[in-house]
Amino acid sequence: MIKVSVTSTEVRNQSGNAKATGKAYSLDFQTVWFHTYDRSGKPNPYPEKAEIILEKNKEGAALFWPVGEYTLAPESIYLNRNGDLSISPRLIPIKPAAAPAKV
Repeated sequence: MIKVSVTSTEVRNQSGNAKATGKAYSLDFQTVWFHTYDRSGKPNPYPEKAEIILEKNKEGAALFWPVGEYTLAPESIYLNRNGDLSISPRLIPIKPAAAPAKV
């Protein structure tokens, strides 16, 4: 399981015109922290910072992830049109452990 920490709801927008087509584009990014592993399966000592591209709602507003702990959804990993393994992060909230019942 790859754990992902979201520590801020700040969204960064990047927009402009594509060089190849001249069409306008607008992408929204959110910074997240991936808790990764080395090649031998040992957890890295610190999370690694990355930006993920956010989906948009019908009005075009970025659908950012709330602060919290997540894991990658299975549909995040797929084979692209060239047959290469690709990742498009989709997050699933990690439910906090239930507090022990008070007696």
